[in-house]
Amino acid sequence: MGENKKRPEESLIVALDYAGWAEAKKLVEMLPEVQYFKVGLELYLASKGEAVAELRKLGKKVFLDLKFHDIPNTVARACCQAVEQGVTILNLHAAGGRRMMEQGVQAARAKAQELGVAVPLVIAVTVLTSLDEPSLQEIGLQGIEKSVVNFARLAEETRMDGVVASPHEISLIRENCRPGFKIICPGVRPAWAEVNDQKRITTPGDAIRLGADYLVVGRPITTAFDPREAAFRVLQEIKEAF
Repeated sequence: MGENKKRPEESLIVALDYAGWAEAKKLVEMLPEVQYFKVGLELYLASKGEAVAELRKLGKKVFLDLKFHDIPNTVARACCQAVEQGVTILNLHAAGGRRMMEQGVQAARAKAQELGVAVPLVIAVTVLTSLDEPSLQEIGLQGIEKSVVNFARLAEETRMDGVVASPHEISLIRENCRPGFKIICPGVRPAWAEVNDQKRITTPGDAIRLGADYLVVGRPITTAFDPREAAFRVLQEIKEAF
């Protein structure tokens, strides 16, 4: 398992994939044990950014999942805005290249120092968990594992804090990157949950045992009959794997 000094409950990030803050807030209030929540494109745009501020008012930590991918200067400025909003984790696409990642992470750290706030984790997205080998070939990349390792190495070289990758690539990243390099895993599904549109998945316990630092779980919790019970079951599985 990867270096992980935090408490087990800090490994769970619940994805708030909702079309507005009011609905998302109800879910957040049902999950007092959960500390980290992911705000993606839909909720961020639907709430006009309000979701981030409201989560912080509730004492929660925010993973801003907007996957920045643009020219280096634009991404650097976007990273500064994310720091000003007080997010704990933000991400950008490794496919944006070396200069984009270097400028993004440097800008985030400089802005945090300027504001006197905690430096967020700046994480690189490798290969989306919705993609399989044929899908990857369609966009001109050959081999999921090779692509993930190449992206992870580049992210490490540019001093990113870690990567987003499927649980299937955890071991490869641990073999090729430094200790302490963070791995955030979407595509995590408890054995009792539906797979939905994810391709490369595994259970929470297995992902932690392989070396994941954070697990992103959405629909198995958010669409459950009893979301708090579902979150509790996921947290128990994480704790048992620590």
